[in-house]
Amino acid sequence: MSEPRNIGLRMRDLPPADLRDALETLVVARFRQVLLMGDEEELPLDVAFFDLGLTSLNLGRLRKELEEALDVGIDATLLFNKPTIDELVTHLGERLLAAAPKR
Repeated sequence: MSEPRNIGLRMRDLPPADLRDALETLVVARFRQVLLMGDEEELPLDVAFFDLGLTSLNLGRLRKELEEALDVGIDATLLFNKPTIDELVTHLGERLLAAAPKR
């Protein structure tokens, strides 16, 4: 799964509600891929990463992929301080909104 490298730049132009939806779609797709989940399997957004079955290695891979896709740095400790998909999406949305050009 590869998104254009400028997806983060395009997302910065979205209204906050649309940004949240777009980020959730991207993050969930990445987590499903790493967890080898099918589309029909439910991926809870409020369950801690390690409880989903992820390892530190998987989280490092996800971090790198999200950094590249969104063109934003993600502190490694974030994945331990924001241990659910929902919290990660919220954090990434805040980072992208903060980086968006002021209108």
